[in-house]
Amino acid sequence: MIDTVNDSLLNLKPNYLHYMRSIELISIPVTNQQVAKEFYLKMGFTLMVEAQFRDSKWIQLGLPDGDTSITLVNWFPELMPGSIQGYVIKCDDLDADIKMLTDKGIEVGNADKTPWGRFASVKDPDGNTWSLHGK
Repeated sequence: MIDTVNDSLLNLKPNYLHYMRSIELISIPVTNQQVAKEFYLKMGFTLMVEAQFRDSKWIQLGLPDGDTSITLVNWFPELMPGSIQGYVIKCDDLDADIKMLTDKGIEVGNADKTPWGRFASVKDPDGNTWSLHGK
């Protein structure tokens, strides 16, 4: 009977699952959009869009072959610069990426080993902290 119940539950898919597929864009709060843009370009992001938006600019960047992009924002009063932590960037070769970043003058924390991989942290000029994840 348990198998029958589990099988019937698998067929109950809410309609919204057919429409929501991925996280497309993440807002990163920054103080100075141009300084942050230069940092993320140095980090390996590519500029996708830079256009006037309200009293600021819409600056959207992405990583090569990535589906999720970021926008550098300063118009959300509750989203304070430096408040982002825990976003993870997948690396094919963590050691090579750490070397590449440090060679460019970007400070990278020590790679910590966990049962689910190795992680090293990188902070942008405002203190938003990214975790680089690799094997």
